[in-house]
Parts: sequence; structure tokens; C-alpha cells
Amino acid sequence: MTKYSVSDHVSWNSEAGRVSGHIIKLHQQDFDYKGHRHRVSKHDPQYEIVSDKSDHIAAHKEGALTKID
Repeated sequence: MTKYSVSDHVSWNSEAGRVSGHIIKLHQQDFDYKGHRHRVSKHDPQYEIVSDKSDHIAAHKEGALTKID
């Protein structure tokens, strides 16, 4: 069971400080993102999140995210 769902509002730390956004995709199988292969599983998923302040999309593991709202 994943901790977060598509559309959840979350935040994470980035080089620019704390960022927030909405989850747009859940990955439970390996995937390519920005030229890199991300190794994931049902027990260690990653999420694609679109930033609230820009169109930037980031991919993060569960442990890097905090649910807000």
C-alpha cells in the first residue's frame, strides 16, 4: 500500500528550499525520467509531482515527501 495518492498535495526539499505541488503519477515499476533509469517497486514507489509555482515536474521517493493540507 502506498502512502500517497495521485492528486495529493505534498512538499519536499529542493536546492531552492521547500517546494510544494500535486502528485500526478505513481510509479511502481522501473521507469526512465530525465535521462535516468529509476529503480522502483510496489514497496518502494516514486511519485511524479508538478510544482505549485511552475510547470516543473519532479520525481521523488515516498520518504522525501510530506503531505500538506
